[in-house]
Amino acid sequence: MANNILEKLDGLESRFQEVGTLITDPSVIADQQRYVKLTKEYKELEDIMAAKKKYVACLNAIKEAKDVLANEKDPDMKELAREELSENEELQPKLEEEIKIALVPKDPEDAKNVQMEIRAGTGGDEAALFAGDLFNMYKRYCEKKGWKLSVTDANEGTVGGYKEIDFAVEGTNVYGTLKYESGVHRVQRVPATETQGRMHTSAATVAVLPEAEKFEVHINEGDIKWDTFRSSGAGGQNVNKVSSGVRLRYPWKNPETGEVEEILIECTETRDQPKNKERALSRLYTYIYDHEHQKYVDDISNRRRSLVSTGDRSAKIRTYNFPQGRVTDHRIGYTTHDLQGFLGGDIQDMIDALTVAENAEKLKESEL
Repeated sequence: MANNILEKLDGLESRFQEVGTLITDPSVIADQQRYVKLTKEYKELEDIMAAKKKYVACLNAIKEAKDVLANEKDPDMKELAREELSENEELQPKLEEEIKIALVPKDPEDAKNVQMEIRAGTGGDEAALFAGDLFNMYKRYCEKKGWKLSVTDANEGTVGGYKEIDFAVEGTNVYGTLKYESGVHRVQRVPATETQGRMHTSAATVAVLPEAEKFEVHINEGDIKWDTFRSSGAGGQNVNKVSSGVRLRYPWKNPETGEVEEILIECTETRDQPKNKERALSRLYTYIYDHEHQKYVDDISNRRRSLVSTGDRSAKIRTYNFPQGRVTDHRIGYTTHDLQGFLGGDIQDMIDALTVAENAEKLKESEL
């Protein structure tokens, strides 16, 4: 095992040195896209090289302790060597596990911010209320993580909640953390509107899309047609008097059909028109990025054969059962009986379990 891991690490050492040289090359620095990609690779390799240093030190300490035990006469020295050996033999498998996970190829999207969409599915008013519960769950989770969440569009339900709500999340490794949430979330409970006390099953769909960076999607901003209009809704007199809402129309050639479609995006989130324009533009980039990269995502998920984060939005991934106070993730069979805490944003344990399950799948595939 140790030799196998060291061989892999030695193979990466020369690449680490090569990338280190490349990121100081002026021609590479001038090519922004290549430079960003290489600096990210350098950081990942730097972390692996630091882990290698710790691992080699651990193996050397084990060898030296064994030598002392075999050849030393002094009982005090032997006792110290026994302690050293015990500590490092305990540390070795932990370091090996860390290195194996670090050697699994990273999803290049993981570090990105996200655009999320929650849509009420089957179940009418109750589905809209549940979509609202899910939004509040993610909102509280983002607060705990110190991430910034901003709503870009919302269509409220007739008795509360949302028929649909779109929001952006900014922070560290957001897509890598939230990507497991894509899919159909199902709720089983007695709705507040139900007079007979019968339990209903409703659903809401969650989509988590990695936010596009501008240099990845080519948009001719001169082709965008902008309209402004007066926002409606809460916010006092200012909202209705000032044309702060923006609408953009953009002709886009669908890569699958080859036909030119008009993309229409509205943003009324703030009273500040330039901010609304900026957010509408960000959503346009993300929309196009998502569609043009769908084939890439499909290829990845087919190769990975993982049930965890295929991004299949039609797959039922989780059930929230109110009478039994439990939440079950069907992909990994994980259940928590703290339903209220979960809806209060305590979802980290579930995400950790999904991450571990996916890493196990990746390790099997990479035969480490």
